[in-house]
Amino acid sequence: MSAEQTVDRPRPELSAARLALIEARLRGKVRSLGIVPRPHRESAPLSFAQERLWFLDRLDPGNTTYNTAWSRRLRGALDVGALERALGEIVRRHEVLRTVFAEVDGSPVQVIAPFGGFTLPVEDFSGLAQADREAEMRRRVAEDAARPFDLSTGPLIRAALLRLDAEDHVLVVGMHHIVSDGWSTGVLSREFSALYEAYREGRESPLPELAVQYADYAVWQREQLAGEELERQLAYWKERLAGAPELLELPADHPRPPVQTYRGATVPVELSPELLERLQALARGEGASLYAVLLAAFQVLVSRYSGSEDVVVGSPMAGRTRKEVEGLIGFFVNTLVLRTDLSGDPSFREVLGRVREVTLGAYEHQEVPFEKLVAELQPERSLSHSPLFQVMFTLEDVGGEAGALSGLKVGGVGEAMEIAKFDLSLTLAATPRGLRGGLNYSTDLFERGTVERMIGHLSRVLEQVAADADVRLSRLELLDETERARLLALGKGAAPELPRATVDALFAHAAAAAPQAVALAWDGGRMTYAELDERANRLANHLRRAGVAAGTRVGICLERGPEMVVATLAALKAGGAYVPLDAAYPAERLAFMLADTAVPVLVTESTLADRLPPHSARIVRVDADAAAIEAE
Repeated sequence: MSAEQTVDRPRPELSAARLALIEARLRGKVRSLGIVPRPHRESAPLSFAQERLWFLDRLDPGNTTYNTAWSRRLRGALDVGALERALGEIVRRHEVLRTVFAEVDGSPVQVIAPFGGFTLPVEDFSGLAQADREAEMRRRVAEDAARPFDLSTGPLIRAALLRLDAEDHVLVVGMHHIVSDGWSTGVLSREFSALYEAYREGRESPLPELAVQYADYAVWQREQLAGEELERQLAYWKERLAGAPELLELPADHPRPPVQTYRGATVPVELSPELLERLQALARGEGASLYAVLLAAFQVLVSRYSGSEDVVVGSPMAGRTRKEVEGLIGFFVNTLVLRTDLSGDPSFREVLGRVREVTLGAYEHQEVPFEKLVAELQPERSLSHSPLFQVMFTLEDVGGEAGALSGLKVGGVGEAMEIAKFDLSLTLAATPRGLRGGLNYSTDLFERGTVERMIGHLSRVLEQVAADADVRLSRLELLDETERARLLALGKGAAPELPRATVDALFAHAAAAAPQAVALAWDGGRMTYAELDERANRLANHLRRAGVAAGTRVGICLERGPEMVVATLAALKAGGAYVPLDAAYPAERLAFMLADTAVPVLVTESTLADRLPPHSARIVRVDADAAAIEAE
């Protein structure tokens, strides 16, 4: 998948979103508000979405995760002058493409520069051998996709024309996500086609002047999402997401890294036209949309994988709920947080009803930007995963982008960059060839084979619910006959020889393989494998000095938490046998256990040591003896 494909594509089930919005307006729940030009044209506040990206850029300057690309291969007789003029006119028309972001009194502002002309640099590769031209072109496209933008100095759009020969060119256009989104690439493509055709034929621009600009929208958004309206919409989301799980625990192939790297890949999804027709028929029969059917099936799959009946999935919406902004380039896309309760072993028909209510409620309250929602809900923040949800679902509208140019064959450039902003992102589109799309995944977490099996399981879920919408979730079969036979075969024949290694040795191997992976996480902190290994080694050496040797029983009486894990691992590393002593047990029970096991060494802490019944064990206090332990 190319860089442009990894950008949020904000066109899922637009008709359903608009229908929900009309219904909400008829009920008086959404006000009809107009966007007007702002009085001061030189600067403006940031939209909520822009503010989020600006903040992320300040945290990690030079990060290219939010680079977007719109590149085309143009074969035929190209009018370079018309092409350059068309791009320049787009930059002139859209202020956001002439915007930079400055900090004033500690807050960011949009600063719009006047249009000062546009020059398209041309890089000529025609003197190279044919094979070298292709290699150099692809290197140059990848290089541009990986080159960071400076939000404070700009420009935040850049373009170059690569000339391979007289009738073979590649137009490379890159933008930062803070000034563009998936819908914007469609606007850019349509305007580029219209302008190029006009200028090539000697005509003036056929496009009307824009009534409003992106900065006008940012001012409007700030004004509207305040006071009672903001509180009304936020109240819905606070109630809807109260108590939602902060992290969806999917069975991954690798430990989650402490910091997201955004490295990703995508496996294609191809489902038959016949299955698509049956799913569309199911949607019609239930008064739902295809989007709701696919989302419901995906959430069912995620529930089965995670073992959770409380499933939270993100889904991008165009964020263009006002007609005035439909023709603008800018960052409008908003993400809805869709939480579905799958408890009670419901039928798929029941699940679809629940999903329909969830999505309609979300559409009615979609004005609250995701960034504002995160700020208000204040989930536990972690650099290892995205807040509120880690799985994304998108249903694309494939009919919106036009890119034909007279006299030219227009095509894509090919793969340039792969990223994964979430653990999993399923993107589908209904086409004449069936459902087409891909499952994007974090390569830090999953192997390709695992993701391919997920797609197979999703296909089987869709087949079963299309055949019988009353099937209970517990009756859905994920495995095909081949997978089932392979798993059954694992239980036959001679038992496999297990590794002859102690628990502490296996842990040491895991710590050496992924030292920076998170081993422990608790309220208020995290500990990597390397840190846990080091702390356990220090305590193990201290226990040896206290007399622990091979086979020595070591009592551990600690509150549930990181110190208990450290102590347990340390006892094993020292060669001892772990004897659990729960401080919540009655005194009589603890007295019996201490007498029965006759532990010679007891690991505890000062507040618990005084509450233990009489015993003869040597006490190691992890708090009072901390200095001696750290000296090991």
